Amino acid sequence: MPRELSLAEVFQLGYYWETKILLTAVKLDVFSALDGRGRSAAEAAGKIGADARALELLLNALVAIRLLSKTDETYANTPVAATNLVKHSSQYVGHLLLLHDAEWNNWGKLEEAVKSGHSPVTRHVFETDPALGANVLSVLHRIGQQSGPDLAKRLSLGRARSMLDLGGGAGTNAIAFCQVYPQLSATVFDLPTTLPLTERTVKEAGLESRIALKAGDFNRDALGGPYDVVLMSDILHYQDLATNAALVKKVHEHLNPGGRLVIKDRFLDDSGTSPAWTAAFAVHILVNTERGACYRTEEAMQWMQDGGYHSVQELERTAVVQGVRPNAA
Repeated sequence: MPRELSLAEVFQLGYYWETKILLTAVKLDVFSALDGRGRSAAEAAGKIGADARALELLLNALVAIRLLSKTDETYANTPVAATNLVKHSSQYVGHLLLLHDAEWNNWGKLEEAVKSGHSPVTRHVFETDPALGANVLSVLHRIGQQSGPDLAKRLSLGRARSMLDLGGGAGTNAIAFCQVYPQLSATVFDLPTTLPLTERTVKEAGLESRIALKAGDFNRDALGGPYDVVLMSDILHYQDLATNAALVKKVHEHLNPGGRLVIKDRFLDDSGTSPAWTAAFAVHILVNTERGACYRTEEAMQWMQDGGYHSVQELERTAVVQGVRPNAA
């Protein structure tokens, strides 16, 4: 049995102070202002256009959080801040933190959402700020480059020749799968606003001849094919249950006989309380999407069974499920 929380830990959970301090520092680009050499609070304030006294309080808090160091009156980035929070760094993750900051006001309406059962938003921030969306996808692409090849290998797609990466974003998985399986060709299907980024990442990977791009709304438009494999990776939690069930059924008609639908998502277990991160993510989805939800693994498997798939199984607990289109009689 897990131990009970102490009162101090309960209070710590209730303090969002450090979170907002970090998000504000990223939004003000404090870490870039300190790049290369240390600066005083007054010097940093001059670079970012801030009040020196107020910025000094923020900088001191960042020292306490261990994102900055302080020697006498000079502040400098720690190694982790220099690597990840300075804009020109190749490993900059600030765009993902800026997404969280853009969602800050939505979280302030959580009480309203819980009482009404309705999200406070009608459009996702990616729709209202496409530039931020593209930058976030770039960060996720860089992170996904580390995990994509392992997923491809675990799925054992040696016989597959064609793949559809549905809602594939920057093409991270399509690129990884094509790199693991030299015989595979892929299609990335996503919104027209996303595909310029996809085109760039595919060209950088040197896979233009094997990865095609298809623009459209996957709930409404034809998907092409048929394919040996269709991958849905982290797209279903943005949609309601009925829409997802219809999409899973639609994909069935775009698979070759014996073809596989693989769904990778952030699923909850039967209790709805685990994994712990996903249980919290479900609340995030409530306040930041109009119709999204985190679903249980059994719900995704039921969509497949209702859609005519055979051999439906959970390949990885609360993460990956698969169904197969039956071979022709």
